[in-house]
Amino acid sequence: MRADRLVRQARQVAFFRKRGRPGKARQAVAGLLAPGVMEHAMEYPVTTELPVDSPAYVQQLAQFYDHWCARLAQLARTEQLVVLCEGDPFFYGSFMHLYTRLQARGDVALQVVPGIPGMVGCWHASGIPITWGDDVLVVLPGTLDEDALVARMQGADALVVMKVGRNLPRIRRALARCDRLDAAWLVQNASTAAQQVRPLAAVPEGEVPYFSIVLVHGQGRRPESESLE
Repeated sequence: MRADRLVRQARQVAFFRKRGRPGKARQAVAGLLAPGVMEHAMEYPVTTELPVDSPAYVQQLAQFYDHWCARLAQLARTEQLVVLCEGDPFFYGSFMHLYTRLQARGDVALQVVPGIPGMVGCWHASGIPITWGDDVLVVLPGTLDEDALVARMQGADALVVMKVGRNLPRIRRALARCDRLDAAWLVQNASTAAQQVRPLAAVPEGEVPYFSIVLVHGQGRRPESESLE
């Protein structure tokens, strides 16, 4: 309710997007913004074109966040500014890089409204509870190498693998090595009109949207009566 109120009352709104795209967070508030609102599209200089650990990638993203930190601080001096985020702002989100920079400046009043992480929308879309009893849930970025994925998957009762996209073949191999591929589900575009929920084993080889999520549901203890013979 707080987020809805802030978005509807905003006079300035900023949001991330890939160049040439409308921006998923912006699409989520379609029809909510007030007439005449000033919009600021923060377009990533690079997304998947460079390895995330390359010096060029790090430099370009750092400069991007530095620029928008200064720009947003300037805009916030005149009136309240809302930065739209997908999911929760403090969970694998781009806003975190702005938040730490703005916080370090000390001249901007910051209020962060908690959001619902995308993985929550995904396991609800699957229609299956994600954890039971003492199940341990592990959340993994699909950007990890295959051996690291396997090591983390092996100790988990339930799994969420984020940042899927072009990483799906590696994620699939890791699940197969753990004998968990047949229990995995792929959810794309959760909570939208384009939502798709499929058993991962039935998904053809190839790339899927970056914001897809892979789930393996826990099967932990639950209070159920034994059937009587």
